Amino acid sequence: MIIDIYTHIFPNAYYDHMVKVAPRLENLGKRMQSVRKLHDLDERFREMDDYGDYRQVISLPNPPIEDITAPEQGIELSRIANDSMAELVRRHPDRFAGFVAALSMHNMDKTMDELHRAVRDLGARGVQIFTNVCGRPLDDPEYLPVFEAMHKYDLPIWMHPVRTPDTTDYASEDKSRYEMWWCFGWPYDTSVAMLRLVFAGLFDRFPGIKIITHHLGGMIPYFDGRADLGMQVLGARTSGEDYSNVLSSLKKPHGEYLRMFFGDTAMFGGFHGTKCGYEYFGADQVVFATDAPLGPIPETLQVIDRLELERPALDQLTAGNAKRLMKLD
Repeated sequence: MIIDIYTHIFPNAYYDHMVKVAPRLENLGKRMQSVRKLHDLDERFREMDDYGDYRQVISLPNPPIEDITAPEQGIELSRIANDSMAELVRRHPDRFAGFVAALSMHNMDKTMDELHRAVRDLGARGVQIFTNVCGRPLDDPEYLPVFEAMHKYDLPIWMHPVRTPDTTDYASEDKSRYEMWWCFGWPYDTSVAMLRLVFAGLFDRFPGIKIITHHLGGMIPYFDGRADLGMQVLGARTSGEDYSNVLSSLKKPHGEYLRMFFGDTAMFGGFHGTKCGYEYFGADQVVFATDAPLGPIPETLQVIDRLELERPALDQLTAGNAKRLMKLD
């Protein structure tokens, strides 16, 4: 069995409403609609048939709902998305192992209402958040209720990177060029969000919390030395802000917390990055994912074959860890 834990879908009801409430995104919506497997189930299922006992966990793609809507519109849009994905799972249990609830995090009281509705009433296997909320960091105390709730449910949080061309690579330019904001910006944003959550004491506050980092933890596995030993002198490079109590406030060395995140194999068929991330997080902390249909299924499977895992470790990667995380029978 294969459970692809991070795949994206664009339910038609969600798309139609998104275009109404966010008309400036019509062109983006059209581009996303051109990826037919995001909304055409027949085409999606034909591809899935090639991989035998293979099921997907579905979630929305970019953009984050809060980036494109006002608060009231965002809550309505998240409800439509969650109702639509829950219905797809009910209708096609042999195709979809579950869905990840969409949240709109402008208004946290209403966000939490929708989170609880999605998990309790609709059967969501977790929630998706993005690496920032309209430019605000996830370690902002305002967002703690999301982490607290998912810790109590003992269900995972899918953390998806977000960055746009408006975040420039050079101060002299108005936009990030050549799609560097996507290629390198997304792994960077993932890495920053992870380390900020560690320094904020999230894993001490909520022991055992489950956070799945998209694309195998961004830059963290490759830059483990910089993120671990290199940050043991936190504050020595900084003037104007005192970081002297950050590391001492944690119950464990900060590098240990970084390995408490989960990583997925949605690496666009990259062998070296997948091998590095798998060895960094370990067999218990890596889940199979392709980013389909925005990422390739066959190339990801080929990479997993190249890892040459023993059968127990392979079964754990392709389905066992996902079942454990999402509490699937």
